[in-house]
Amino acid sequence: MLDLLRKSFFAGLGAVVVTADKVRDATRKLVEEGKISTDEAERLTEDLVKSGQRQWDEFQSSMRKWSENADIARMKDVQDLQARVELLEQRIRLLEDTHRVELDQARKCCQTPAS
Repeated sequence: MLDLLRKSFFAGLGAVVVTADKVRDATRKLVEEGKISTDEAERLTEDLVKSGQRQWDEFQSSMRKWSENADIARMKDVQDLQARVELLEQRIRLLEDTHRVELDQARKCCQTPAS
C-alpha cells in the first residue's frame, strides 16, 4: 500500500515538473506565433504553474490526511514489533535450551547402571 502511495507521489511530482515545462513550451510557441505577448505568456505560465502547484499541494494534503486516518503501520511500528519478536524468539530458545538440559539431567539421574 505504501509503495503504491510512494509511486503515486513521485508520478505526481514528475507530472508537475513536466506540466510546468510543457506550459512554458506552449506559451513560448504562442509568443513565436504572435498570438500573445511575452508579458501575457509569462503571466499565463505563472498562473498555470501556480494553479498546478496549488492542486498538487491539495492532493498531498489529502493523501497525508488519508494516511493518518488509514490503518497502516508506520515503519517505526514495524521495526518495534520486529525487535519484540526477536526478543521473544531469544527467550523461547533459552527456555527450550534450559528445558532440554533439565530433561537430560533427569534422564541421567533416573537411569540405572547396567549390571
